Amino acid sequence: MTARNPAMPETTIYNEIGLGYNTTRRADPYISDRLYALLQPEQDKTYLDIGCGTGNYTIRLSQMGVRLVGVDPSETMLKEARTKSDQVNWLHGYAEEIPLPDNSIDGAVATLTLHHWSDHETAFKELARVLKPGARAVFFTFTPEQESGYWFNHFFPALMQKGMQRSISLETMNDLATKAGLALVGTEKYFVQDDLQDLFGYSGKHDPERYFNLDIIKGISYFSIYADAKELQDGLQKLRECIDTDQFAAIRDQYDNDLGDYLFVVFRKQ
Repeated sequence: MTARNPAMPETTIYNEIGLGYNTTRRADPYISDRLYALLQPEQDKTYLDIGCGTGNYTIRLSQMGVRLVGVDPSETMLKEARTKSDQVNWLHGYAEEIPLPDNSIDGAVATLTLHHWSDHETAFKELARVLKPGARAVFFTFTPEQESGYWFNHFFPALMQKGMQRSISLETMNDLATKAGLALVGTEKYFVQDDLQDLFGYSGKHDPERYFNLDIIKGISYFSIYADAKELQDGLQKLRECIDTDQFAAIRDQYDNDLGDYLFVVFRKQ
């Protein structure tokens, strides 16, 4: 087992977020179905959800018949997860230090967590360590290139720069995975839909009014981790003015692109 990087400040942040996380965050049916289809789980095998949080997607996949272990660094979030399901083995741990034996897991999912990993190189090696040969790892994530296409950049430029420094490109992801012994199987773009039920970062792509809901803001790491109070206030004020003066649609259209808003990435252990 590898040694955990001690510099993990977001654990404290997510202990705080975890107190009300489920108010706006829940497993989206479409995303859940795609995770299941790309993971290709089999009965009587065991799968890992790394960075499981309060267990929304873990529990949804469990209800679909997948036997799961959920690992997260936030004890607050794990406590909430345990109250919702006793069908999952909930464990405290980090992507860089997974509390499981070598070659013990038949596949893994990681949903909107890569940007919180403290050491991506170590984390990919650690994930490869616990996966059995041939096992799949399915990530639902985003890249800096995709983030550059968010209209957030118009209203929260400093915040977005901080966010893009934490996320990693598909090229970097593939390089680190390859070094760890994981081969890229494929990718699938995801564009935010109007019926999205999980109110994560760019869920308000078509409905900017969502970002004036404090509960939604609290559940989004962009605002909880990367934005200071003044930037958030100034950005929201600018957004409010653009909406009220019917300028928002034109700004949103300037960021229209075919990169996808998020990305499913599938690897397989060699």
